[in-house]
Formats: sequence, structure tokens, C-alpha cells
Amino acid sequence: MRKLTSTRCFIFGSVICFFFFLSSPVISQNTPTLAKQGTVERIKVHGKGLEGNLSGDSPDREVSIYLPPSYKTNPKQRYPVVYLLHGFTDNDAQWYGFQTHWINLPNVVNKALAAGQLKEMILVTPNAYTRFQGSFYSNSVTTGNWEDFVAKELVAYIDSHYRTIPQVASRGIAGHSMGGYGAFRIGQKYPEIFSSVYLLSPCCLSPSENELKNLENLTRLENIQTQEEVNKADFLTRATFATGAAWAPNPKKPPFYLDLPTAKGQVQPLILAKRMANMPIANLDQNINNVKKLNAIGFDAGTKDTNIAASIQVLDQQLNNYGIKHSFEIYEGDHINRIAERIETKMLGFFSQNLSFESKKVK
Repeated sequence: MRKLTSTRCFIFGSVICFFFFLSSPVISQNTPTLAKQGTVERIKVHGKGLEGNLSGDSPDREVSIYLPPSYKTNPKQRYPVVYLLHGFTDNDAQWYGFQTHWINLPNVVNKALAAGQLKEMILVTPNAYTRFQGSFYSNSVTTGNWEDFVAKELVAYIDSHYRTIPQVASRGIAGHSMGGYGAFRIGQKYPEIFSSVYLLSPCCLSPSENELKNLENLTRLENIQTQEEVNKADFLTRATFATGAAWAPNPKKPPFYLDLPTAKGQVQPLILAKRMANMPIANLDQNINNVKKLNAIGFDAGTKDTNIAASIQVLDQQLNNYGIKHSFEIYEGDHINRIAERIETKMLGFFSQNLSFESKKVK
């Protein structure tokens, strides 16, 4: 696979790396005419670990679910499940065609099935759009325990309400951008729940060697006092607040309940350390035994997604250092323009190859 050679120019952790380019029914543009198509359901799942979050977000989360064509016609069949996490500023409704967006996941899966590129599976995407436009799939008193919600509560709900194959070998996790970050964050902690992980242009994997170079821009964030100001701010500002809520929560600091990287114009080393500690490559060594338990790991990014492409090269090198097999590719593209194609031609095939489709007997 071809690798990208580029200058690394991360500016506030890996957060900036990805922020250059963004983040019952059916639906939408370019719906393929197929003899067999899957169906989509949108339900609500209560997250006990999301209760009482200081952001005031509802613990009852929308969840979009793609059921393969034979699900309705073959009631004895059970299926593997892929938990696919969306990116920052996105939501599940956009990805599943309830709203016009740059991707329509059901169409992508139907097309791949029609082409014989994958086996039938269930796909599940929770709505992680929050007060700060993205949960970053982390545990925080400010945003709620999103990591626990995805890995424990949502998996348990799906296994108990749908005909899944409820075993680790038949469960995968994937994501795009913020979702790719979440997939690796969760996947490397819970190899007893997910056996295979695929990352599409994952943001925020590693700290930056230039962490403090954007100090002037960071200090101006201290002047923001209201949620309306956050909502109207530029992309990077909103992203910094979102990651602050996820990675540096502070229950004693309303109205946002988070710590920014600077205070009174001075860098806060503890807050920077908290942010870095939430970047998966930074703690890969501590989680390496878990990572070794994963059956399969894959990741990719586009050449024009320069900083993310550089960060996954670091991940590639780190995994190679430990002798962990994985698939890795840099392709021609940017942060979003080929994601649908990559899901169709790479990610779905990856899970078809690496998940177990052997169904347990239903008692």
C-alpha cells in the first residue's frame, strides 16, 4: 500500500488535524435500484451513564440501524454487528439518509451487497451530536459517559432487541473522523466486546509536537462566555470546546463545565496533560495487551487530509514496533470526498473477512 510523505503540521493536538476539512424511512438522493435492499430503523436508547450530564443533553439517544435484506424474510438468521460512529458536527440521521448529507450509508451498503462485495450484517450508529456538537465518545461528567454507553449499554440493548450473533468475534467497531477516534479509543479498551476495528480518517489520535504554537488563538477562547458565542464561533473554536468538555471536564466551572488549555493567557500544563492522555497513540503502550487481543485492525486516510494521514503513519509505525498485524493505506482524497467509496470497497469487506458469521443456536 502506498504511503504518504508529508510535513507534519499538527497545531493543537490532533484536534486541528481533522478540523481543516469538515465534520423509518428511506430516503434520498442517488438511491440505487436494487432487487433487494436493507431496511433502516431509528429508535431511542436510554443511556444510564448519560444521565445527569452537566451539558444538559438528553440521555435518550437516537440510534439508526441498518438491517440487511434477509433480516425480515429469514427470522431464524442471526447477524454480526458493526458499530459505526459518525464525526464531529454530524449525526446519525444525516448518515442514514433521513437528512440530505454528503453520505447515505444505507445506499452504500445496498450497493456493496448488490455487487457481492460483502456478507450481510447489521450496522448501528448512535447520535453523538451534543451541546458541543460532538461527544468524542469519551467518559465525562460534562458530556456523560459516552464510552460506556457505546461499549456497554448500546451493545447490550442491540443484542437483546435484534437478532445479532452476541459474541465478540461477531462484533466490530468503526468510525469516521471523530468517530474514528472513538472507534480506536473504545476498541483498544474493550477487546472482550469488539474483535475488529476500522478507522476512516480518524482525528485526534496523537498529541502534537507543536502543541503550544497556537497559544494566541487559544487565549482568545477565554473571552467566550455564552453558549451562543460557542455556537457562532469558527470550527476550531467549537472543536476545542467540545474536546475540552470530553477530556478536561470541570464540574465547578459553569456555564461550560470544562477547562480550556489556557487561563489568563497562561498555558495550563495539567489541562494539556489531560488532553494528551485522551489521545489513543499517547496511551497505546499502556493498552498494548488489549490491542494485541483484537482480531483485526485497519485504517486509512486521504492524501489531502495531510495531518491525519501523518498521524496514521505514526500509528502504523507504533503497531509495527509491537509486531501487530494491521491494514493501512493512504489514498488520493480529502477528509470526506471518498469516504462513501472507502466504506463500500474497503471497510465493509474488511468486516466481511474478519467477523464471524457463524450463528449460535437460539435457545
